[in-house]
Amino acid sequence: MRCVTMGELRAARVPSGSLTVWWLGQAGFVIKSPEGRIAVLDPYLSNSAKAIGEPFGLDLDRIVPPPIAASELVGIDLYAMTHGHADHFDPPTLAAYRAAGGTGPFLAPAETVEKLIESGVSEDEVIMTWPNKVVRVGDLSFRAMFAIPFSGDDLTHVGYLVSVDDGCRVYFTGDTAYHELLAVAARPHRPDVLVTVINPAFRNMGPVEAARLARELDVKVTIPCHYDLFPDNSLPPRIFRTNLIVEGIGDRYRALEQGIAYTYPESAA
Repeated sequence: MRCVTMGELRAARVPSGSLTVWWLGQAGFVIKSPEGRIAVLDPYLSNSAKAIGEPFGLDLDRIVPPPIAASELVGIDLYAMTHGHADHFDPPTLAAYRAAGGTGPFLAPAETVEKLIESGVSEDEVIMTWPNKVVRVGDLSFRAMFAIPFSGDDLTHVGYLVSVDDGCRVYFTGDTAYHELLAVAARPHRPDVLVTVINPAFRNMGPVEAARLARELDVKVTIPCHYDLFPDNSLPPRIFRTNLIVEGIGDRYRALEQGIAYTYPESAA
């Protein structure tokens, strides 16, 4: 893990047709376009899940510190969330971002919109989304994608297909169990990259299901996430690589390091 600053994010040049991402840990990412648009997805930059896990006997204490402070994100073009669980919609991260002067637009599905408004975000700063809705910010497009939630506490989970004009498409699954409809919904949009959860402990796809989805979508690169941050919700990502090898696509595995830029297509980096 290395720390990254907004100055570094702004200075990074993204080639035409490409997307650059920085992994923030768990399912959090910064995404930058060739036009210089910067979006953040599911930033979990606090340690709030620790207290949530303790009553259940779960160790959800951060293994590594955040690679960027929430206050550093001020000035981004979009703050997107897949759902309302604390490691995706994180009240302390949101509060620190807003205290530093951060504003919308915030992109979120219905139940997370309610949480944003309850947290003091004004309705005119929020864009509600649902599967197949597309929201554009400059040369970036965010298409909400079908997802299957963990339980009945938040049934409006989505993933996002993030694309750049005349360029690549990256499918972030968000938290979801496996279902054949994931591939049915995503395949027509021809994602180049799959960024997938691999944490079966909380009913998300595990390495086996995530590798199956990668093969079904025939993506060129697949990146695991949501395996790295909590002692009671972690596993070695190479197990995912093993399952990609079983599916005949082991060469498409990429493991990101928190705070290190990754650009796709790789030839443009």
